[in-house]
Amino acid sequence: MKSPNPNLKAAYAECRRLARRHYENFPVASLLVPRDRRDALAAIYVFARAADDFADKPGVEGRLDLLADWRRRLYACTESEADDPIFRALGDTIRNYKLSVANLDNLLKAFESDARQYRHENFASLINYSQYSANPIGRMVLELFGHREPELIAYSDNICTALQLTNFWQDVQVDLELDRVSFPLEDMARFNVSLQDLRRWGLQGQGRAGREPDNRWRELMEMEVGRTWEFFLKGKPLPDKVVPELRRQLRLTWLTGTEILSRIEAANYDVFRRRPKLKWFDYLRLYMKTRRPISDGDAEVAAGPERRV
Repeated sequence: MKSPNPNLKAAYAECRRLARRHYENFPVASLLVPRDRRDALAAIYVFARAADDFADKPGVEGRLDLLADWRRRLYACTESEADDPIFRALGDTIRNYKLSVANLDNLLKAFESDARQYRHENFASLINYSQYSANPIGRMVLELFGHREPELIAYSDNICTALQLTNFWQDVQVDLELDRVSFPLEDMARFNVSLQDLRRWGLQGQGRAGREPDNRWRELMEMEVGRTWEFFLKGKPLPDKVVPELRRQLRLTWLTGTEILSRIEAANYDVFRRRPKLKWFDYLRLYMKTRRPISDGDAEVAAGPERRV
């Protein structure tokens, strides 16, 4: 973002540097958006990334204290220029684009939930969590490009919820190592899958003495992945209803998310041994597809003919 203020320029440069340090399956601060919005996305991303890191630190009270301080600094940066480069850039972004601070606050609520809650009783609990952890990101991206229409927000919420769910199914092994289980306990009971089963399959995925996932696991995953496809397909119209500068980024976001979901299916749902992860040439291939709208054919190839729109 262009500015005569050298401190502000340095703050955005630091946000870009921090954003590049982290790998994500879903592109952040992509070259597909204009430079000023790219800087704003980087500021939002590193704010959320740092808060997410707090939620993984040992000791619940310590995590909550860090997040409380992060919230205090968030609201302070909306009133005056901060010393910290992250909040200096973030405050400038909030003012320039009139971002809703409630969306950033909701992200912090999700991280506070991470510090307290390691299990979800049912699927509705996951959807509620996504309303705080994922949907605010999509809403802020829309705000950066001047969109506040309820119809577009609803499409965005569907895509963001789908991305969050995809991340849960992709990272079963990672979550287990943190003693987290994102699968609804109600669904696990329905398919007779226990926490001990997950741990045994997780050991097998680490190359240690364990057990290969069986049909109970595949049936559970098939149901959860099917639910996730429904959210992706409900959000599919979004990229072609926004301003031209944002269309390719949103197409790429949708395509990368559905690519991960397709790979989970292609691995016969064994994410313990074959965690899906996109590489640079995957992004290049999907990037080439962003030159045209996402078609019903793309959705059928990704989700299979049984989920045609």
